[in-house]
Order: sequence, then structure tokens, then C-alpha cells
Amino acid sequence: MIQIQSVYINGRFEQAHGTEIADIISPLDKSVMAQMRYADEVDTHKAIKAASKALLSFRYTSKEERKAYLKAIHDEILKRLDDLIEATILEYGASQERSKWSNLLSASVFLDQISVLDKYSFEKQINESTVVMEPVGVSALFTPWNSTAGSIAVKLSAALAAGCTVILKPSEFAPRQAAIIMESIAAAGLPEGVVNMVNGRGEVISKAFMESAEVTKISFTGSTSVGTILAKQSFDTMKRVTLELGGKSANIILDDADLTKAIPMALQAAFMNNGQACIAGTRLLVPESRLLEIQKQLVIEADKLKVGNPLTDKVDIGPLASERQYSRIQEYIRIGMEEGAKLLYGGLGYPEGLEQGYYVKPTIFVGVNNQMRIAREEIFGPVLSVIPYSNEDEAIAIANDTEYGLMAFVSTGNEGKGIKMAHQLKAGRVLVNTLKHDPLAPFGGYKHSGIGRENGVYGLEGFLEVKTLIK
Repeated sequence: MIQIQSVYINGRFEQAHGTEIADIISPLDKSVMAQMRYADEVDTHKAIKAASKALLSFRYTSKEERKAYLKAIHDEILKRLDDLIEATILEYGASQERSKWSNLLSASVFLDQISVLDKYSFEKQINESTVVMEPVGVSALFTPWNSTAGSIAVKLSAALAAGCTVILKPSEFAPRQAAIIMESIAAAGLPEGVVNMVNGRGEVISKAFMESAEVTKISFTGSTSVGTILAKQSFDTMKRVTLELGGKSANIILDDADLTKAIPMALQAAFMNNGQACIAGTRLLVPESRLLEIQKQLVIEADKLKVGNPLTDKVDIGPLASERQYSRIQEYIRIGMEEGAKLLYGGLGYPEGLEQGYYVKPTIFVGVNNQMRIAREEIFGPVLSVIPYSNEDEAIAIANDTEYGLMAFVSTGNEGKGIKMAHQLKAGRVLVNTLKHDPLAPFGGYKHSGIGRENGVYGLEGFLEVKTLIK
């Protein structure tokens, strides 16, 4: 039985002060794969003190020193890549391809941040004044279970590049992945207290963060409901906040799109990461004139997707991350049927032969309108709602009729028309005829999908304060 260390404070792994021990369940077969002792508020206060002390000197490190630390972390993560891939599959159920891509990305993000530092000036002349960009201070980083290594990398690389010290609060539902990343950071040789980690119940650890005047920055990725609570609490001590929250992304197929390309891309956008992605294109908007043709093509392409155990097979969709996730998806499929939507593909229950893990049938609903719950609420699983539109203006109106605004997709035979439509969509990122990720371009959302941006220069400046010097 693997015993996972949940606490890394002031340069040392140590047993948590907390007494609660949690079983870590593998979604592949529902077996107990590890145990972790949760950190508590005592551990959190120790981590804050360590980060506060380390900030006194780390804030004055040079670009070259910070770049060296970023490069060292990159190198150490690569040494543990096989361990990370295995942990991501066992602990989370991601496919082999997704596990490799996401963990390679987590390493490369640190090199990307070096390239940002190379070009960034922390001092600028504006009119008669000198503007100085200074580290915001001790930063609490909350990362989610559906993108453990990648989310840690994005937040941590920017914070370190800015000269901040940090306390990581990774998801307690992905502790092995977080521990391997923390072990890699520890091996990189940063000064004591610059990076700390406390892993346990979010409500316990966040309370200590939010009440502390020493913590001056919160960077949170997770649900909109929790992000809203943290944003409200942050005002008591005037913390700076970056929130990357939920989504209900629209994927618009225009009437001139090549369906042999657009439909496979639409299913990949909807079912990526086993459907557990805030950016997933779960509302597929299609022209009424091609509805029957598109429905037929959806079934053809969905039949090509393999659901199964990603540890033993090359699969497209693995299990959901937990029993809670499995039950949530089953409930939303029931809701869709009760609302009057028609099952085109998939449905309730386990796929045949996969009853031993948290596997679900990738599901496609047709006959959906944008007022149904399955079209408005973030399901966070492989459930796609097909919504017809009569013209492009209606498609834009439907796409924008949501409280979210994280991502949008457009498929068209005319790129210029797709770009024109992208300018009318209220989303932080719009992908036209592609599913590419740009790690240096800003990422974040409109409306309830968040506040602020991550990645590249925008991510770096989220960890900086602006000071004007006039003489």
C-alpha cells in the first residue's frame, strides 16, 4: 500500500499534523491504490510562515536565478515522466495518449516561462514615470483533480518567474500525481520555503489561507461555485485573485463545414479527458438544414471510439475519476431523458464488460434546446447536446446564451467567416477549425468562467504588482 506524503514545508517532506486518513480509489477497478494523511490548518499556517520568510530574499532574485530554477524543475519532471504517466492513469483514468501529452506539457511549461522572462522587462518608462513590476507576494495555488500536473505547472512557473513564494493546495483526489510533482520540485534545489505543499480538505486549508494577511494572492482552478466563495472571502484581506472556473462551451458547425473533419473534431472536443474538461465543447450547434446528415455522421464516428481500461488497452475514453463523478453523469443522463431530449447514442449504465470501474457510455442527445439543464449546466463528463439553429445570427445568440464563457469552437470551410464569427462569441478562447493549444497565449474566461488569465505574459503579470516611481 502506497502511503502518500501530503505535506512539504520549508524544504522537507513531513508527516501531516492532521489525523484524517483517506483511501485513494483507482477508477480503473475501484480498488484502494494508496492512502494519504490529510494536512490541516496547523500544517497550513506552518507553510504560510515558511513562504513568508522565504519571500524576504526570493523576491530580490535575478532573472537568471529564476530561469535556472525553472529549468531545473523542467529537468526533474522529465526524469519522473513515466511515474507521472502511470499515476495519472491509475489515479485518474486518463488514456495513455492524454496522460503522456498532459505530463509532457507540464514540464515544457517551465521552459515556456523562461522564454517569457527573456523578453519581459520588470521596469518600463511611461511618460515621465518609471513603472516597476514587483512580486505580489505569498501565493496560494489551488489546482484541480482533472489536470493536476499541468495546472500546478502553469501557476507555479508564473509565480516563481515573478519572484513569489507559494503554497500549493492540489486536489486531495489526485494526491499521487501532486506528490510526484512536488518531489520533482524538491529535487530542483530551490531555497527552503519558496515552494510548499499542503494537501487535504479544501474547506479546512482554504480557511487558513483566506484568513491570513500574509497570503496576498489566490490562484484557483476549479468549480464556479467554489471560486465564487473564494472571491468573496478574498475581499476581507484584499487578496489579488485569479480564477479559472467552469465552462459550457459551444461548438458551432457552419453549413459549409466538411463533416468528415468537423464531426470527429466535435467528438474529440466534447469527450476529451473522458469528458472531464472545463473547456469541453459539450453544446454542438448545427444547421437545421444538415441535422439528419450530422446525426448520422455522429453515430458513425462515435462507434469508432473505444472505451476501456487505459492501463491495459489503447483507448479513447477511460473511466470517470470517482464514484461521485459516475453518479453525477448518470443523473444528468436521466435529467436529459426526463426533459424530453432524445438519446442518439449511449445512455445509462456501464458499457458492457466494464462494470468493475467507473466507466460510462459516451452519450449524445438530440432534440435539445438551449433552455434544458443538460444544455445549461456543466456536466463534466462525456455527454454531448446537439442543438439546431436556423441561421448564423441564431447560432451566435445560442452560443452566447450561457453564464459561462471559457471556450468556443467553430468549424467552417471558410476560415475568414469563422474568424468573423469568433469576434462575436463571448469566450476567452475561440478555436477555428482546430483543437490546438497555445501554451503562451492567455487562457481564461468571460463571465462566470473566471477572472484574470493564465499562461505567457498575462499569467506572469497576474503575480505582479505595479509600482509607479516619479522623480
